[in-house]
Amino acid sequence: MLCATALGGCSDLGYLLSNEKVTDADNDQVVFVGDSIFALSGEIQDQLEAKAGETFRRYTVSGAELSGSLITPSVPDQFREAVADNPDIDTMVGDGGGNDILIPAIALDPNNCKTPWYRFGQLSQDCKDMIDDIYVEGVDFLNEVAQAGAKNGILVGYYHTKNGLFRLDSMEEAVDYGNQTLARACRNSILDCAFVDPRPVITDRDIIFDGIHPAESGSKKIADLIWPELQPLL
Repeated sequence: MLCATALGGCSDLGYLLSNEKVTDADNDQVVFVGDSIFALSGEIQDQLEAKAGETFRRYTVSGAELSGSLITPSVPDQFREAVADNPDIDTMVGDGGGNDILIPAIALDPNNCKTPWYRFGQLSQDCKDMIDDIYVEGVDFLNEVAQAGAKNGILVGYYHTKNGLFRLDSMEEAVDYGNQTLARACRNSILDCAFVDPRPVITDRDIIFDGIHPAESGSKKIADLIWPELQPLL
């Protein structure tokens, strides 16, 4: 989800900390976009490609945001690059919005998105307002995907982070509100969009030492959730 280094160096490191871009695959009609949940290890895509018996295009970049491209190319920009390479796209698979919430929270938490135990149940209005802005960005992005000619979208939500290299156990309520918002964006866009929620299956053991990214077990669980949505579209 996050380019887990000093923010000033993320532009280049976003690419260095990402699996290799694939612009020509066995099945060019399936395109993956998103942040480091997909991009850091590439294991989710690896698992899905093994199930499908074919490769897909990959444009995911660590540190990517939904609403901006100050650090790395935004998720919409990734999709635009895929269209420029080959506009024949049937299905978009990806995520977005996690870094829009996490990067500010890790830096100074200006929107008060962390809810420690003494504030549990009191997610700030500033945080909700910021996530509501992400809803608008999400709908706009999914509509753009549909307008580009894609028939289907699979939007993957986020799971609860933990305390690790970054102290993120207190992001639970922001993640919950964010997932509700992303699911609503999926429903309300013109794209035929399926929302995948990994919260019920991902535990702390499925997250690596930084407290954010999926371990191999977590990537496998997420791939297993995506597969029933993706398989009928192949």
